[in-house]
Amino acid sequence: MSSSPLTPARAVWLVARRELNTRVRSKSFVISTLVIIALIGAYVGLIYFISQSNSRSTVGLTGQASAVAEQLKATAKGFGEQVDTVEVPDAADGERQLKDGAIDVLVSGAPGSLRVLVKSGLNDAVRGSLDEVVRQQALDAQLAQAQAVLDPAQVRRTLAEARVQVDKIEPEDPERGQRLGIAIGLTALLYMSLMIFGMAVAQGVVEEKSSRVVELLLSTVRPWQLLAGKVAGIGLAGLLQMSVITAVALTAATSTGQLTLPGGQITGTLVTGVLWYLAGFFTFGTLFAASAALVARQEEVSSVVQPVMMAAVLPAVLTFLMLPRSPDSVLLEVLSMIPPFAPIIMPARIAMGVAPGWEIAVSVVLTVAGLFAFIRLAGRIYSSAVLRTGGRVKLRDALKAA
Repeated sequence: MSSSPLTPARAVWLVARRELNTRVRSKSFVISTLVIIALIGAYVGLIYFISQSNSRSTVGLTGQASAVAEQLKATAKGFGEQVDTVEVPDAADGERQLKDGAIDVLVSGAPGSLRVLVKSGLNDAVRGSLDEVVRQQALDAQLAQAQAVLDPAQVRRTLAEARVQVDKIEPEDPERGQRLGIAIGLTALLYMSLMIFGMAVAQGVVEEKSSRVVELLLSTVRPWQLLAGKVAGIGLAGLLQMSVITAVALTAATSTGQLTLPGGQITGTLVTGVLWYLAGFFTFGTLFAASAALVARQEEVSSVVQPVMMAAVLPAVLTFLMLPRSPDSVLLEVLSMIPPFAPIIMPARIAMGVAPGWEIAVSVVLTVAGLFAFIRLAGRIYSSAVLRTGGRVKLRDALKAA
């Protein structure tokens, strides 16, 4: 009986199924899944502890309000808030700094009638500190009245009514905290999965190359089929792990009442995250495989894949640092449309609701174009280098031989 011919699609699927079964059934897959869940829990707890124990705000003071700088700092300490004050030339410049995220609060007006401008919301501790400053100024004004006998009831009413006037540039978003949590969590999962399973791709390539198993595999399938199948199989294992972790996290968040966003919005964000994950993993996975094909020993893997790792670390770190403070940052906006950074940054911006439709469309087009370009480049390097044994293959030589 003659067997059916091995088509390219079937060859890729056979390799992918082998990789998927091997990874999912391994103890390391189960252990790493549990470790990531524990790390996410520890990260959330640490961020909450830091936010409660070491809160910090930057307050811009303009005009006569500059006179209350030291008083505001001292008062804020009593509320458990660390306040840094900066002098702002005028209200217009202060509003610009507020929009750019350089300051958190802009205070203007006379010390006894301060006016506060914020972007969307005011920290309770800062509000309480400013109210206390105004009350103290009102008390000083009452005590300074030497011409008349003070009425205690009038003094109490004056102090009770002494509060700062708060204006907002943008309406406060009550769901911002939840969407930020989803965005940061999604970025963390994408990044960790890319690192863990991207390195798995690299180590698998070197293992097959050093044991010469790759020579047997390439007698049946073509190099690009082996590359595509390996990346697809390990990528699906990563997606499975990410799905399990996400399901556990969402269940915990919804059951405790910490996540109250509409189900449709959460589902849409998760579907978007899956699509970006697939684009990101195929991009980085092929680059990991191509880089690893240049060496034949496991000890050399870390050094040869370092440029690829840095390309994933940079957007993740920028997202963690800038998204909570300035989600509409121009830097994040630009990088979210440029491959290979887009698959890591854009899902977070979509989850935060700050990515307009045209930016998403541009990012998708450039990411798909970049994906094909990276796969083609990686395929050339992998095909010419994976069968070379001995020392490390230079990238230039691999490209010339392709």
